[in-house]
Amino acid sequence: MNKQRINEILNHRSLSEVFYNEKPVWIQDVHDDIATIGFLDGSKEKDVYIEDLYESDLYDN
Repeated sequence: MNKQRINEILNHRSLSEVFYNEKPVWIQDVHDDIATIGFLDGSKEKDVYIEDLYESDLYDN
């Protein structure tokens, strides 16, 4: 995922399905190329590279 797309997701009111290592996450904050994410399963939040995040429809083709 790129920074422009992350900003679109953060600024859009609809829900986007974003994943990290096959786990659904929400993006809490972004600084440069690092995103702070929370896991929907309640796991501890984590800082990750934005390029490691992806949307669910990426592999739906």
